[in-house]
Amino acid sequence: MPRFSANLARLFTEHPLDARIDAARACGFGGVEIPLPYIWKPEVIGDRLAMADVELVCFSAPPGDWAAGERGLAALPGRESEFRDSIEVALEYADLCDCTRLLVPAGIVADEAQWPEALDTYIANLSWAAERCSEDNVRVLIEPKNTRENPGYFLSRPDDAVRVLEDVDDDNLCLCYNMYHAQIIQGGLSDFIEENLEFLGHVRVAGVPLGDEPDRNGEINWPFLFTLLDAHGYPGWVGCDYTPRAGTVPGLRWGADFGLGER
Repeated sequence: MPRFSANLARLFTEHPLDARIDAARACGFGGVEIPLPYIWKPEVIGDRLAMADVELVCFSAPPGDWAAGERGLAALPGRESEFRDSIEVALEYADLCDCTRLLVPAGIVADEAQWPEALDTYIANLSWAAERCSEDNVRVLIEPKNTRENPGYFLSRPDDAVRVLEDVDDDNLCLCYNMYHAQIIQGGLSDFIEENLEFLGHVRVAGVPLGDEPDRNGEINWPFLFTLLDAHGYPGWVGCDYTPRAGTVPGLRWGADFGLGER
């Protein structure tokens, strides 16, 4: 059975942020994701996770100036020093929260004329981050996002992400395969999984087209895909990265067939 983690930016939002870890544990989640934990001190998060006996599965490196529309620094030319500083900040959180996966967002590059330089910057930054994070036993994840909802996001197609991984050629760099974004931008989910299992460091799910529960009300055959991951021995987590239709707990009925709640 897949190991499910709860994205606390989307699930259990009926609770204050500091209570969502306990709420996830009570519903049977063995892991959680806190995309941007920086409003908390890392030791506070670490204590809450330990008390709840829940693993912090992954979180994102600081994305730059969020209020100004920035969504990552890795592909932004001229921001290399700030990017490296952001990784050091993230590694402090990883250390104190016992987290071994760090998602590094590419960022927005709206001008296509800048893409060649942005790609060179992206490759160089990821190469540095993969090596630096390996010193702390933290794996680096990259996640393609569909540009319909994320205009200008530099990494949008899973196939392009694989080419980046091959160019960097570091085992400490891997793919966060978000099947919601992948279905919208590229499709071919089962073929991609079978051809690229070696690159998968994390998987995320949400129903398509609405980004809600991964159940039978959307266009994706989730039982088939979860069985496929199991059949190929995928060892990682499956992140529940969706917005519930009518509350988190009522919406978790989909997970009963896959062992969610059995802790």
